Amino acid sequence: MNKSFNFSILILCLFVFNTQAYAEGVLKIGAVQVLKVLQQSPQYQAAGKALDKEFEPRSKMLIAEQKKIKDLEDRLAKDRAIMSEAEVSKMERDVLSKRRDTKRSQDEFREDVNFRRNEELAKIQKTILEAIQKVAKDNNYDVVLSEGVIYASDKADMTNLVIESLNK
Repeated sequence: MNKSFNFSILILCLFVFNTQAYAEGVLKIGAVQVLKVLQQSPQYQAAGKALDKEFEPRSKMLIAEQKKIKDLEDRLAKDRAIMSEAEVSKMERDVLSKRRDTKRSQDEFREDVNFRRNEELAKIQKTILEAIQKVAKDNNYDVVLSEGVIYASDKADMTNLVIESLNK
């Protein structure tokens, strides 16, 4: 009984929606591949380059620290036989301490990069949303769909229009 009632309500809703759409004219529906827009937007590419430039000095410093640790480990392995027990122990503690410090620095670096990337991504997403809305209004779209669209014909796909809008 409950299933047939729900089915009846669904049919009624579809009928009302369909009738209303015909009464007002055909709806113009668009679809946007937001990920494609994001990846091809000049803002995204510029932000990537700026982040690389911003974090390059710290990245180089971390690489240099790793090389120093590797050199210490190599020297310890090479000279272990001629070193006293106290020197070996001191050098092992030094290597372990440097590894810990470097790992901590790498973790902080990763967190900082992710935080800044998310900040930039939020700005770009806002810009993309505004561009989608502008393109939709300028081209008289009634509804614009995004994620979850299984198929959209080229006629309904407005992704390239949004990319062009962002390139202006």
